[in-house]
Amino acid sequence: MNNLILRLWGLFVARNKEFYRDRGSMSWNLLFPILIIGGFAFAYGGKPKPLFSIGVVERGSVTVTTHPLMEWNYARFVAIASSPEEIEKAKEKVSRHQLDLLIDVEPAVADSAAKKSVGHFWVNPTSPQGDTLEKMLASVQGVSWNRESTIGREVRFVDWLTPGIIGINMMFSALFGVGYVLVRYRKSGVLKRLKATPVRAWEFLFAQIMSRFALISVTTAMIFTGAYFALDLPMNGSPFALALVLASGTLCLIAMGLLVAARVSSEELAGGLLNLMTWPMMFLSGVWFSLEGLNPWLQKASLISPLTHMVSAARSIMIDGAHWYEPTVLGPVGILLTISLLGLALGSWLFRWE
Repeated sequence: MNNLILRLWGLFVARNKEFYRDRGSMSWNLLFPILIIGGFAFAYGGKPKPLFSIGVVERGSVTVTTHPLMEWNYARFVAIASSPEEIEKAKEKVSRHQLDLLIDVEPAVADSAAKKSVGHFWVNPTSPQGDTLEKMLASVQGVSWNRESTIGREVRFVDWLTPGIIGINMMFSALFGVGYVLVRYRKSGVLKRLKATPVRAWEFLFAQIMSRFALISVTTAMIFTGAYFALDLPMNGSPFALALVLASGTLCLIAMGLLVAARVSSEELAGGLLNLMTWPMMFLSGVWFSLEGLNPWLQKASLISPLTHMVSAARSIMIDGAHWYEPTVLGPVGILLTISLLGLALGSWLFRWE
C-alpha cells in the first residue's frame, strides 16, 4: 500500500514539474481567463444596447446630431446620405429588418419649430419595432408625416449567423489542422525522419497546405449546400464571389497556422498560441453579434482579424447581393490574400524540421 502511494505521488509530482517547467503553457493557463474577462468587460462596459435602429437622411442642417428625434432614449441613429442611391439602399435595409425606420425630414424642422414641415418615413409593416416607432412619431411636433411602407424578405438571424459559423469551422480546421499537427509531427520525430529523405521543406509544406485547403474546401461546400437547402438561406449575390471570399479566407487562415507551426515544438504551447488566435477572432469578428455595439477601439481592432473581413464579405454577398468587384468584397479579398502571402512566405522561411 505504501509503495502504491509513493508511485502515485511520484507520478503526480513529475507531471506537475513537467507543467510548470513549460513556461508557455503555464503562462497561458494563468493569462487566458484574465484576458477573456477583461476583454468582455472592456467591450461591453459602456452604454446599454439601443432598442431601435433609425436611419436619418441628412439634408442641410438636419443631421443625426441635430435631429429632433435625437432626444429619444435607447435608439441608434444611422446617418444616411441624401443621394437617391443611398436612400434606396436604406429602404432595402428597412425591408429586411436591418433598420427599424427610415426618416427624411426637411431642414426647416431644425431651423424653425413654428413651421409645419413635411417629413417622410419608411417602415416595414411586419416589423414590431417599426410599428412601435411609427406610433412614437406622432409625438413629434411641427411635422406632417407621410408614411410609406416597404416590404421584403426578412433577414433572419440564421441567415446572418450562418456565414460566421462556416467561418469559425474553417478557422479551427485551418489553424489546428496545420499548426497543431505540424507541431505534433515535430515532437514525435516525424519531421526529423522526413528530413533524412529527399523531400525538401517547401515540398512538404506545399503538400500540407494543399491537403488542408482541399479538405476545408470540400467540407465547407458540403456544409453550405446542406444549410442552403435545409434552411432556405438567401443567395442574392454571385456564388463565384462567395467562393472567392471563402477560398481567400481559407488560404489566409492556413498561413496563420503555418506561422505557429514553424518553430514551436511543444504541443501545449502550440495549443495556447492557437487558442490565443482563435478566441479573439470568435468574439471580435462579428460572428455571433454585430460589432456596432462594441467599444469603438475594439471595432478598429477587429479589422486585424481575417475572420472579420471574410465574414463581412460573405454576408454582403449572400444578404446584400454584392458582386465580386464591389468594395465590400474586393477590399476584404485583397486584405486576405495579402495576409496569406505574407504568412506563407514568413512561415516557410522560419520553418525548421527539428
